[in-house]
Amino acid sequence: MRINIYAIGKVKDKFLQEGISFYIIKLKNYADVRIIEVPDSPVRDNPNSFDIEKAKNTEGEKVLKQLKPSDFVINLDLNKKEMTSEEFSSFMIDSLVKGGSQISFVIGGSYGLSDDLKKRANASISLSKMTFLHQMTRLILLEQIYRGFKIYSHETYHK
Repeated sequence: MRINIYAIGKVKDKFLQEGISFYIIKLKNYADVRIIEVPDSPVRDNPNSFDIEKAKNTEGEKVLKQLKPSDFVINLDLNKKEMTSEEFSSFMIDSLVKGGSQISFVIGGSYGLSDDLKKRANASISLSKMTFLHQMTRLILLEQIYRGFKIYSHETYHK
């Protein structure tokens, strides 16, 4: 199984880098997980709506160029359905079946996802109604993927 995580921008904080590495190593027992970093688009201070849309579209184009037509794409979108960890586990496994043992999550940049990326998605979910730093979202998503595999495999994992 393969899980790709397309993420806008770089993770700069060492503690987040360490946490991300920790979960990628733990996930090796379940899937080949890869994070594909996509450069973010610079936006001036106090951007207007045009600046924001331009940045989202540029970032979206960079992700779309890397996706294959056959990829099963799951966007992380603050305005979509939230799930329990058990629901996420079932959703993830069902998505892996639909995606031929491969899925691709997309984490948007500071201003979210472009309309074209939203249209390309096979599914969209929300990790929470709360707003997280997009670099932190990688760590949270990886932990939930790991938890999802543990739940699916009926293995113990702390609650």
